Amino acid sequence: MGFSMEGEKVILVPYMEEHVPKYHEWMQDPALLQATGSEPLTLQQEYQMQLSWNQDPLKRTFIVLDKRLVVGEFVHGDSRAEAMIGDVNIYMNDPDDPQMAEIEIMIAESKCRGKGLGKESVLMMMAFAVEDLEIHVFRAKIGESNAASLNMFHKLGFEKISYSEIFQEVTLELQVTEAKRGELLRQMDNVVRHYPL
Repeated sequence: MGFSMEGEKVILVPYMEEHVPKYHEWMQDPALLQATGSEPLTLQQEYQMQLSWNQDPLKRTFIVLDKRLVVGEFVHGDSRAEAMIGDVNIYMNDPDDPQMAEIEIMIAESKCRGKGLGKESVLMMMAFAVEDLEIHVFRAKIGESNAASLNMFHKLGFEKISYSEIFQEVTLELQVTEAKRGELLRQMDNVVRHYPL
């Protein structure tokens, strides 16, 4: 991905090699592993994962930076690992509907939760996906114990479509109607895209 997106509270930057050590540190936390449905990886496996995510045409991943933690002026291409607080992803992996995207958000830094940073990140990612990738349906799979995330997605208009007893996971969906598309694209009016110089 050749650009970053700057909103009011967050900057979304491509997942870079410089982000991997901190990301790996986060993923040693059993609570984060459970919340994200992830398995622990070695540092080397995490570097391989970062590379594969950047090369997979069906995935888009941005690292979420808290603007308050960015030191100095932001320039696209700078990792700004000191300001990393999480990530936001979409996966277009439904062979029957290439315009359906599964969306995920993780705010790994607990001190940054509950401040609207996850919500802004999700809205920016959705607006990008609608504008650039013509996504018309979003899905989110969330562990039933993750009340904060379930609440946020409900407030964004997602509706429950299924529940997995085995995974103890709720699947939520949002159809991108013309009205929702317009609402999301208006979101981009306040977002600055940074490209390579």
